[in-house]
Amino acid sequence: MSKLSAVQVRNAKPQSKPYKLPDGHGMYLHIATSGRRTWRYRFKIAGTESTYVLGEYPLMSLEQARAARVKARELVKQGINPALERKAEKQITIQQLEAEKKVLENTFEFIALEWIGQQRERWSKPHADAVLATLKADAFSLIGDKPIDSITPPMILNVVKKIEKRGALEIAHKVLQRITAIFRYAVQTGKATYNPAADMKGVLKSRKVQHMTALSQEDLPEFLRTLSSGDIHTTTKLALQFTILTAARSIEVRGATWNEINIEERLWKIPAERMKMDTPHAVPLSTQALAVLERVGRLFGTEGYIFPGIRQGSRQLSENTMLYALYRLGFHSKATVHGFRATFSTIANESGFDGDVIEKALAHEQRNRVRAAYHRSEYLEQRRQLMQWWADYLNDLKNK
Repeated sequence: MSKLSAVQVRNAKPQSKPYKLPDGHGMYLHIATSGRRTWRYRFKIAGTESTYVLGEYPLMSLEQARAARVKARELVKQGINPALERKAEKQITIQQLEAEKKVLENTFEFIALEWIGQQRERWSKPHADAVLATLKADAFSLIGDKPIDSITPPMILNVVKKIEKRGALEIAHKVLQRITAIFRYAVQTGKATYNPAADMKGVLKSRKVQHMTALSQEDLPEFLRTLSSGDIHTTTKLALQFTILTAARSIEVRGATWNEINIEERLWKIPAERMKMDTPHAVPLSTQALAVLERVGRLFGTEGYIFPGIRQGSRQLSENTMLYALYRLGFHSKATVHGFRATFSTIANESGFDGDVIEKALAHEQRNRVRAAYHRSEYLEQRRQLMQWWADYLNDLKNK
């Protein structure tokens, strides 16, 4: 019997009844009235005749069909039905996929994401995003793909010590707290047998006492709305808004003059003599910070101090005025003006921004002299992005 050619197969058209084109050794091309073409292999085992579908044309070519027929014939010679063999192989594949899925669902990262999903109803979106960002940045790369029951205390210690070594002590403590909570959830849901992070109290350095009370992330939305609508002097309100938007020190904001502002470059250039470290500092201005300056300019002019004293316009706004405003707004026990910088630092760090960029934005001293030289000249564009992100973040919180 002559074999089929590729042209014959390609030109096979449907007819009023199904028909077949034989290729030899039990294989043929079956053409249905619908036009569907399938490769089939007819064989006998123990006197019983059966048909095995090799594949569908054109997904399976003529040459591929012949190769499949050879494999099927070998099975028939051994008394094995190729259709039953394929079914068994599929079952094995399904079992393998289910096993792989089970392994994936038992990894630390999968369970951590499930835990975050469980908490989202009682968390604010920014807080949930911050938790996820810290885990992605500091935990998932080290233990994310590990089966949760295989994670040991030394593995967790390695995660938090790496964070501690870069000086982010607050983040290290938070990551340890979150890992502990994830394991607690895993134990409660039967996905882990014990919590290896539960007895790790004291493995990290103690956090420094925070002398300046910082507004918590949870209280920030309410504070922003209260500040916007609160019954305090307009100058004070705008000064507080500008302080929060720029993450600058209170003394830097109160002493700011219009000749330090470059609207075209969107920069506030503070001279060295006004800085704590006697080093000039440039603050990128977000769209929202520029809007505050525009309003101040319309109200009080663009000469002298940007935020003039309430009673004596020739003097700068006093520190006590800003502190008293927090008292009037009902937040004196929860926040200080200087504490806004700590709030900015915590949220920016938790959101995955580079630590050096954040430190430069806060005008913190760089102790390493070689690194300090680099630190002074870099990060302006990164800080532009950071400060605009911060302003947008605050705006979203206020409007929630």
